[in-house]
Amino acid sequence: MSVSNPTLITFVIYIAAMVLIGFMAYRSTNNLSDYILGGRSLGSVVTALSAGASDMSGWLLMGLPGAIYMSGLSESWIAIGLIIGAYLNWLFVAGRLRVQTEHNGDALTLPDYFSSRFEDKSGLLRIISAVVILVFFTIYCASGIVAGARLFESTFGMSYETALWAGAAATIAYTFVGGFLAVSWTDTVQATLMIFALLLTPIIVLLATGGIDTTFLAIEAQDPSNFDMLKNTTFIGVISLMGWGLGYFGQPHILARFMAADSVKSIAKARRISMTWMILCLGGTVAVGFFGIAYFSANPAVAMPVSENHERVFIELAKILFNPWVAGVLLSAILAAVMSTLSCQLLVCSSALTEDFYKTFLRKSASQVELVWVGRAMVLLVALIAIGLAANPNNRVLGLVSYAWAGFGAAFGPVVLISVIWKDMTRNGALAGILVGAITVIVWKHFELLGLYEIIPGFIFASLAIYIVSKMGEPTKGMLQRFAAAEADFRLNK
Repeated sequence: MSVSNPTLITFVIYIAAMVLIGFMAYRSTNNLSDYILGGRSLGSVVTALSAGASDMSGWLLMGLPGAIYMSGLSESWIAIGLIIGAYLNWLFVAGRLRVQTEHNGDALTLPDYFSSRFEDKSGLLRIISAVVILVFFTIYCASGIVAGARLFESTFGMSYETALWAGAAATIAYTFVGGFLAVSWTDTVQATLMIFALLLTPIIVLLATGGIDTTFLAIEAQDPSNFDMLKNTTFIGVISLMGWGLGYFGQPHILARFMAADSVKSIAKARRISMTWMILCLGGTVAVGFFGIAYFSANPAVAMPVSENHERVFIELAKILFNPWVAGVLLSAILAAVMSTLSCQLLVCSSALTEDFYKTFLRKSASQVELVWVGRAMVLLVALIAIGLAANPNNRVLGLVSYAWAGFGAAFGPVVLISVIWKDMTRNGALAGILVGAITVIVWKHFELLGLYEIIPGFIFASLAIYIVSKMGEPTKGMLQRFAAAEADFRLNK
């Protein structure tokens, strides 16, 4: 690895820029609300792009292109499901959650919102929610750190141990220093970099393979079934892939962006920006993998790294087809995808530990300065635990990303969705929803029932549990009044 390596220089400049943004955000972070939610000050563009970037991890530029490269368009059902789920989340949850959290104790976290919305004096709802967040997000963080380590390892020839710390250090630094504003501002830059890479790369691949007609003929010659959307799939298989979209309703790091918007009026514009960004990115991702089939079948001499690991298709195309400086920018997009998701997950874990445990149960009278520094300490703590889990890249915990997505989607998704649209939901209904959703996911995954992705039965059973248990009781007068006030606020300002 030479210091003059353009890719290395590009990475260093990119990482330095992200850390600089973190120090800029530090100047605007004065209290816990600033550190956890940016003082609810995000405009529509930052809300939109940070929500998108925090969602799309290294999977966007490595996992999905690799799956399309190996199996053709039949792997694109997951992208379709994600687009539908994200749109419905923006439409039904985003604006309402923004006003509901403000009307319910100006809640800064999901456990805080659940506790205030349902007047849970026991603290049980807060504790269970926070534990679910900590367990699943620590696993998520570990997987993100491994993805970053693999990128540094393959790009610069580092040992895995060195790459592990190199990949995580910058993300930890700007999250530690700048909190939510740093995460959101860097996410906006990272989202821009990701869409640039995913629009430019397939265009250049098309030019390199002779245009649309030649490319499609080459793909068909390699295997005509590459065009078959139902290749090697079943009805349950398609439903399972599209079921990933249900997860959006319960992902704390995405929902936090809605809570942090400066007003409900920003949400509609943010939805249009975010969905345009998401459709273009996913379309570009599918195109990279699909056109890569034509390129590498026509150039078998350079296909070895991709044949050994199909998730390297984007990396290899960037290295082969672009000037080293441009390739460095494109490969930085992978790092951007990893860093944007990892930083959000670290911050949500820190928020749960600081707001929902430390402030609520240990130091109710803690000053804002103390809480901000506790939040920073919690970022370091969670990061170190995640690095410990990631130290063995073959650890089974790293295969649980889809499991964690299902866990959040089923445990929190129905509770969040129903809580913002149904006034008669009760505290016991919320508890039942979280527990039934989480237990269903665990049991369904263990027994691999029907070959169906566990988020689907988890989401359905949790929703039924919320409705049935809520019908057994009734909300308090205060709950009804706050719900009505928030709903009126939403309808007035949307």
